[in-house]
Amino acid sequence: MSRKKKIVVGITGASGAPYARRLLSYLSARVRGAGDVEVGVCLSATAPEVWALECGGDLREAIDLPVYGMRDYKAPFASGSAGWDAMAIVPCSMGTCARVAHGISDTLLTRAADVMIKERRTLVVVPRETPLSVIHLENLTALARVGATILPAMPSFYGKPEGVDQLLDTVVGRVLDHLGLEHDLVKRWGPSEQETSGVKKEGRS
Repeated sequence: MSRKKKIVVGITGASGAPYARRLLSYLSARVRGAGDVEVGVCLSATAPEVWALECGGDLREAIDLPVYGMRDYKAPFASGSAGWDAMAIVPCSMGTCARVAHGISDTLLTRAADVMIKERRTLVVVPRETPLSVIHLENLTALARVGATILPAMPSFYGKPEGVDQLLDTVVGRVLDHLGLEHDLVKRWGPSEQETSGVKKEGRS
């Protein structure tokens, strides 16, 4: 039996809480279903406030996954020796981006990101800010240089998404891709298998 993939999800107070909600909904269902992932959640100080504003309700009550406190350094992913595989910060505020880029581990969230960088594991940063100043861009570039994947919360439209949830999935699906988790949330670019088989049949006739 293969080992469960261990994933950390960090949520900050940047606008974009629905992206985090959708990602956690998918991961929670996967924990209960396939059971091939283990998930831990950590928050910034303002994440619950923005969640309540954009999603409604209490963040901790809405998440069916372990949520660790800001100073809970006994959390398993606070140490590189625990062997957690990947982390996504969704959404990532520019303040959190700056602290992680400069190695300031002042909360569990920034410590977890620091662990991913130092252990050369997967760190996916989903910034949600506009416009971006030169300071923002330099901090994001610093993270990219040390191996983080910068994946802005920019929905795509070629799959003709219907409604907000499908727009969210165009970003969440890409986050899952870079976390190394297979999924079927979005239509992939290019012809489907059915369309491809139809082309092959026409070619043979």
